[in-house]
Amino acid sequence: MTFGERVFHYCERGTNAAMLAEPANALSNVAFLLAALAGFAMVLRQPPEERDADQFLLPTLVLFIGLGSLAFHVYATRAAELADVVPISVFMLVYLGFALNRFLGIPPAWTVLLVIGFTAVLAITGQVKCGEGVVAFFVPDAEGVKPCLNGSVFYLPALAALVIVGLSLSERGHKAAPWLLWAAAIFAVSITLLDFALCDKLVFEGRKIGTHAAWHVLNALMLFLLLRASLEGGPNSAPPRAIPASEEPSEPGPEPEEAETPDKEEAHTPVAETPGSEKSDAPDEKDGQKAELAT
Repeated sequence: MTFGERVFHYCERGTNAAMLAEPANALSNVAFLLAALAGFAMVLRQPPEERDADQFLLPTLVLFIGLGSLAFHVYATRAAELADVVPISVFMLVYLGFALNRFLGIPPAWTVLLVIGFTAVLAITGQVKCGEGVVAFFVPDAEGVKPCLNGSVFYLPALAALVIVGLSLSERGHKAAPWLLWAAAIFAVSITLLDFALCDKLVFEGRKIGTHAAWHVLNALMLFLLLRASLEGGPNSAPPRAIPASEEPSEPGPEPEEAETPDKEEAHTPVAETPGSEKSDAPDEKDGQKAELAT
């Protein structure tokens, strides 16, 4: 296998090696670019203190998904195939880590371990090959043996993770849950669009089109929903719980009336004798004592 080797994976291309053999598949990648631009716009509309580097990284990866897919459907080589698959794989791993840590509040060390385990599962499912009544693992490409479901088996672990995280958040009442569950529903529909299985039924002006262009549009919508969900905050981002009537605090009763205090004018205030009045009586007493001694 060489990087320049031609790849014929899709109905629209067939066995045509020309660069423009997949016009519908190539043009439909505009949906990914629009999803990425919408993601950047949503992040920039957030208050500056609420923006994170993760929120800019995710639409950047969606942008690379669109560009890599465009390159693959134009050049159709092994090198271009890597440009298509690598950004998709990186996005799945980054978003899973983001959801586990940011939405579910799982500590970073456990998040890393779970993402590593998920990577191993992706590696295994990517090697599942199907033939006529045969399912095999880790076998080279051969005539009559191709990736199962036209390669969509590779995305089944991502769909399962999306459903599990979405349901967990829904149970907690998290604001991101509806966005994730809608994204999972759209992703599930896109996986059922088997390009070669419907190849002969979708013909335009005598040219076979297939369903891969619809796959692009649906997955771009799914990625947009995931970008929208990423703006919904941390593990405590849930609407306030409604307080049952039995738990509502009772209204406070009337305050007891304070005893009335008498007016200042009616209150009796004893008049204290001033020191001056005592001194004024002292000379009279001394004169009386002198008169008695004289007699």
